[in-house]
Amino acid sequence: MSDIDIDIDNAQRQVIVFEIAGHQLAVDIMAVREIRPWSPSTPLPGVPSFVRGVVNLRGVVLPVCDLGERLGWGKSNPSERHVIIVVQIDGQQVGLIADGVSDILTFPRSAVQPTGDVAAEAAAFLEGLVLQDQRMLLVLALDRLGLTENLQVAA
Repeated sequence: MSDIDIDIDNAQRQVIVFEIAGHQLAVDIMAVREIRPWSPSTPLPGVPSFVRGVVNLRGVVLPVCDLGERLGWGKSNPSERHVIIVVQIDGQQVGLIADGVSDILTFPRSAVQPTGDVAAEAAAFLEGLVLQDQRMLLVLALDRLGLTENLQVAA
């Protein structure tokens, strides 16, 4: 044991909160590379339906995913009010279409609660749930969403 004991449960966690189809979601701030205004994407053949296409991000081809469709909430209809949240997943950058970003929150890691038996299917995509200011946030497990699978064609 070292001279410095770290209490993992009370360690702070910082997330970006955003909305998709009326749902409040959060991702770890360390995974977010940037938030950019919506711009139309170029569709690609042979990719999953939730991959809306690709955009040019300073000379890099960035796949853009419709997270609402991936989570089963229906296909989004992006407009100028939407944003693309650029995240890093397994060494690859991916853009996520969001209705908007609302907050940056900090809370103890112990505040993330399991989804329980009621949402067993959802647990595959979530780290857990956080109750924050009278709202329930879904904390996404980006590496479990399957967004980077089959995207080598777009990379």
